[in-house]
Amino acid sequence: MQKEDRPTVGITMGDPSGVSPEIILKALSDKEIYRICVPLVIGDKNILSIVKERIFRDIPIRIRVVERPEQAEGKEGILDLISLSNLHKYTPGIPYVEAGKAMVSYIEYAVRLALENRIGAVVTCPINKYLMHKAGFNYDGHTPLIADLTNTKDYVMMLAGERLKVSLVTIHVALRDVPDLIMEENVYKTIIITAESLLRDFGVSSPRIAVSALNPHAGEEGLFGNEEKIISEAIKEAKKEMKKRGYNLSIEGPFPPDTIYYRAAKGEFDAVVSMYHDQGLIPLKLLHFSDAVNITLGLPIVRTSVDHGTAYDIAGKGVADETSLKSAIRMAVMIAKNRKYFIHL
Repeated sequence: MQKEDRPTVGITMGDPSGVSPEIILKALSDKEIYRICVPLVIGDKNILSIVKERIFRDIPIRIRVVERPEQAEGKEGILDLISLSNLHKYTPGIPYVEAGKAMVSYIEYAVRLALENRIGAVVTCPINKYLMHKAGFNYDGHTPLIADLTNTKDYVMMLAGERLKVSLVTIHVALRDVPDLIMEENVYKTIIITAESLLRDFGVSSPRIAVSALNPHAGEEGLFGNEEKIISEAIKEAKKEMKKRGYNLSIEGPFPPDTIYYRAAKGEFDAVVSMYHDQGLIPLKLLHFSDAVNITLGLPIVRTSVDHGTAYDIAGKGVADETSLKSAIRMAVMIAKNRKYFIHL
């Protein structure tokens, strides 16, 4: 396949002390990745070379440094790399501040390339949020950093696999704070952004969205809480808005959380809007522990990510599973292609 037929996917190296260099080398040894895209790693040549020599000497892949994304060729057996840092310290499982600064620079550079349309998508490998703070970047992870870099106010985290997709109204907050954040505006925005993404990014012509309740048994008519009234109002307003835009879709709920994920996994719905992090991610990871993909909805660029952390405990051992990274690349390619042909909402 010609290069022109494949989107260039920028893969940020993440924390060099974690498993990111390993999963990148393993993922890009798969010929199938080169058939669908032009992979371009944004990271550090020294670290990747050390990992290649120490752990994956038998993998038939050569690291090739390029200066610009346009120079990436997407040839099997060659890892095209824009090397932004010059790290010499590699101690698997032991993070350090210099590497933290480097991992943020990879993200910033990749996002800039995507905003300039010089790459078609960004796929991020895992970072250390504490290390990010220590390096002077006060963000709670990739998502708020990328939202800031793209001037995006409203965005949603979705975790997706083949059988189940969940988007989250609240993300990294204490469980005791969740009920106060279940406001009509927050639920409404999450539903709308999820609906837009199913239409534009996933190519679903008539999306079916289920909205989860917060409380057991959907509150049992107020017996176990009143948040479901707020959720119901948000659903009603979201239906009105999407109908006004002329889109044919179903938005139903709030459904009891203990049954709706089973129904969605069986194919009854295309996505579930979840009220909090573990409500959505526990069923998602039961089904898609190795192949789930983290997607940031609502951005002007395509961004997907692996659905796991730095895994310091196994870093340097060569046993890290690259499945989630390959899934993230495939999904980024799919979304990039779908967006290319979709009329803006």
